Amino acid sequence: MRRLIASRIMAVALYLLVVGLIVRTALNGAAAMGYNWQWYRIPQYLWTRGADGWQAGELLTGLGASILLSAAAFSLALGLGLVVALLRLSDLVVGRAVARLYLEIVRNVPLLVLLYVFYYVMGPIFGLDRYLASILCLGVYHAALVSEIVRAGINSVDTGQREAAAAIGLSRGQTYRFVILPQAVRLMLPPMTGEAVNLIKSSAIVSVIAVAELTTAGRNIISDTYLSFEIWFTVAALYLFVTLFLSLCVSRLERRLAVAT
Repeated sequence: MRRLIASRIMAVALYLLVVGLIVRTALNGAAAMGYNWQWYRIPQYLWTRGADGWQAGELLTGLGASILLSAAAFSLALGLGLVVALLRLSDLVVGRAVARLYLEIVRNVPLLVLLYVFYYVMGPIFGLDRYLASILCLGVYHAALVSEIVRAGINSVDTGQREAAAAIGLSRGQTYRFVILPQAVRLMLPPMTGEAVNLIKSSAIVSVIAVAELTTAGRNIISDTYLSFEIWFTVAALYLFVTLFLSLCVSRLERRLAVAT
């Protein structure tokens, strides 16, 4: 126990040291540039108080849009990733070939290029607006990574479970639904959380096609106020808060599942 506490204290101390060095470097660089810090102007972009009471500012509104965009894209990635994983594990030669081709294309095309393809090529053809094109792009891109997590989780379940399910007369679909997937979910939680965090961070790239989200809101504010350092630090802190909160929630869920089993 003492060794565990000591290791955690050292990890926190090391983290604070690194953060302190980064902040100090940024402050020294800004001082050398003669930059005039104006942190007192930041709260108005987080929340405002009007006749109707407290309201979210541009940055918090953008954060909410980023969360909704990421949630929609991750839902698509989960569904598509599950389908691709099952195709790769199936006995269908065509299904395995299609899944493999999809994975090779998506994993070897940069996300920015894929976004341009969805918006500038597929958008006019299928009538996609920039928001829907962003959801489809992020969902398709991260589904390739999700499928590998799902496939690894399914393969980690002991083969005896499949044999037992077949012995009691369950079909292959029922075996996956009632036996394999419930056991694999607990194993997939940690890497799936990491993928959700990566998707939230990847959502910032849709700012290049002017989708209204957190990064776009930050760029718009900077173009009006020239508060480059303050706004980007605030945007980074908001992204960090969301990803850390997500990680803590899933860690708590993992502990509950461990106790339940």
